[in-house]
Amino acid sequence: MMDRKKIAFVTDSTVYLTESLRRHPDVYVVPIIVISEGCQYEDGVNLSSEKLYDIIRSNNEIPKTSQPSIGTFEKLYEQLKKDYDHAIAIHISSKLSGTLASSTAGKNHVGFHVEVVDSLSLSYAITTLIDKGLELVNQDVEVKEIANQLREEASRSRNLILLDSLEQLYKGGRMSGIQFLLGNFLKIKPILSVNSEGNLGLFERVRSEKKAVNRIVGLLKQSSEENIVKQVQIMHGNVLDKAESLKQRIKKVIPEIDVVIGEVNSSLAVHAGEGTLAILWHLKEKRVQKF
Repeated sequence: MMDRKKIAFVTDSTVYLTESLRRHPDVYVVPIIVISEGCQYEDGVNLSSEKLYDIIRSNNEIPKTSQPSIGTFEKLYEQLKKDYDHAIAIHISSKLSGTLASSTAGKNHVGFHVEVVDSLSLSYAITTLIDKGLELVNQDVEVKEIANQLREEASRSRNLILLDSLEQLYKGGRMSGIQFLLGNFLKIKPILSVNSEGNLGLFERVRSEKKAVNRIVGLLKQSSEENIVKQVQIMHGNVLDKAESLKQRIKKVIPEIDVVIGEVNSSLAVHAGEGTLAILWHLKEKRVQKF
């Protein structure tokens, strides 16, 4: 019987780390860099979401994010090369960050076999892919096949993001002053989404938070009626009470669904802002229509 090849999983700090992944010996997280007023922080290392919100409230300048350097990935892959046969790196959408490009360049410089997978998303969508990858490793699936299956799984991820305020996007230079003023005047609540190609864009404009939440729940219900959806993840920006309320709303219309609540990482909160609510889910398969 052939020995099982050791496989490491590498990701970045936009991932939502469940307790099981946090403790897993074969999962490695490279921090996104957050820069504020000349100081650099490593997301999840010396910068928590709580600390980030304090920085945003007290500073006039909005913090910026920077992808991990190629050298950071080189160092990690050199280390992993000693203990593993292969690695699978699953990163935030390449349309949202250059992290995947840094990871790819790093592994090429080292000459270590790393299958790089574009999650086409962020946060818990990456978590889902890592969990699936670890499951396939336990089934002795070959590394290239695992990566190919994960690339297919990435296309099944769905998400909706409700911002509490347009201010963070405006200050971060992601929308014009006219858009900001008009949106605030009309009390618009934008619902964003990372689409199937990994781009973040406006999904819909809604005139109030109540209507926006109703719309999000309705869209999730529609998706669960068309496809098998076993779990939905609610990510929040320091608004646990709103996340809990949304969970109850979802359970009321889809009683059988599992709902997980977690907090948005600081590297994502830089752009989304405090008060953000996001839901993410994964399509298992189409439901069989009964006639």
